[in-house]
Amino acid sequence: MSMRRFLAGLTVLGSVAASLVIATSAAQADTVICEKWGTTTIQGGKYVVQNNNWGSDIQQCITVTDTGFTVSQANHNKPTNGAPGAYPSVFAGCHYGTCSSGSRLPMQATDSLFDTIRTSVRMTYPSSGVYNASYDLWFDPTPRTDGQNTGAEIMVWLNRVGSIQPIGSRVDTVNLAGATWEVWYGNTGWNVISYVRTTPVDSISFAVREFFDDAVRRGYAQRSWYLTSVQAGFEPWVGGTGLTVNEFSYSVGGSDPTEPSPPVTTSPPASPPPGGAACRVAYRKNEWLGGFTADVTVTNTGSSAINGWNLTFTFPSGQRVTNGWNATISQSGATVTAQNMSYNASIPPGGSVSFGFQGTWTGSNGDPADFTLNGTRCQTA
Repeated sequence: MSMRRFLAGLTVLGSVAASLVIATSAAQADTVICEKWGTTTIQGGKYVVQNNNWGSDIQQCITVTDTGFTVSQANHNKPTNGAPGAYPSVFAGCHYGTCSSGSRLPMQATDSLFDTIRTSVRMTYPSSGVYNASYDLWFDPTPRTDGQNTGAEIMVWLNRVGSIQPIGSRVDTVNLAGATWEVWYGNTGWNVISYVRTTPVDSISFAVREFFDDAVRRGYAQRSWYLTSVQAGFEPWVGGTGLTVNEFSYSVGGSDPTEPSPPVTTSPPASPPPGGAACRVAYRKNEWLGGFTADVTVTNTGSSAINGWNLTFTFPSGQRVTNGWNATISQSGATVTAQNMSYNASIPPGGSVSFGFQGTWTGSNGDPADFTLNGTRCQTA
């Protein structure tokens, strides 16, 4: 619902530029933002915090800390049968041209990494007011970083206070992420799918795909669309002061996407594990002009466990690895070596491990033809 600021913003374009003056400054503890569209970053740019007072002319201020924010001033008084006054929130990804660092968003839902995206939030609610506490997950048919998303807006309501309801009408009840949710659907130029928890909570942790998969099954979203941002905050109708995000997290690939990736060196690691292994490798990539990500799954097709693994392969077209995850990755010329981490060194018979990396290419981006695990050539899937 926060993207409605696009409609309201048509009449205030002159003031928007001035409101965003502080957008490039990193937040320190107790940074206060009162500008209507004011934003700042926290944790070195990992997340963006936005005031996003899109639906009201009443001044709203947020106090930003290094882990979240508190609505420190707000006296909204919106009719409860209409739209809320604002959506103060913290997010990873891109929203109207403002992007956090390292989120790997936008990401197409067909990307193997999409299934690994997780998020969590912990909130504090005031004793008065009319509001919801909600996630906003935005999808677009294109890898959009600016302007209005036109695919789907998936809202996840942790709590609602007062006689308010989501856009559209209630269509179902479903069990997701360990809880029961009302499902609401409407369209405001894009599909709005809202999941309202039947038992309110002040914290949650979930995989984004859980709600997206349900929306796809219902025909409200498409696998070809791109996730552009993961946002958590509040929609106040009345009041709003005291609404607080204490902590927010976003991760992809099982780890913080902004943490330093394993180093890419110019020589292969020493002392590879001895012994061959029966294996099968699946290589799946998602590419764009000049860049790509790849997900590699190694399956043990033998009858005994593999304890410690080195996988080598050769790029056919001069591609270069820039960073990786779930393996220590090095490159020498066209040859790439991936070595297990401490937590995924063992592959039982019939079991698999997966790792991934990001790279660059020029001219073409062909798949590696041969994969060798601990000195033994693997089948390809």
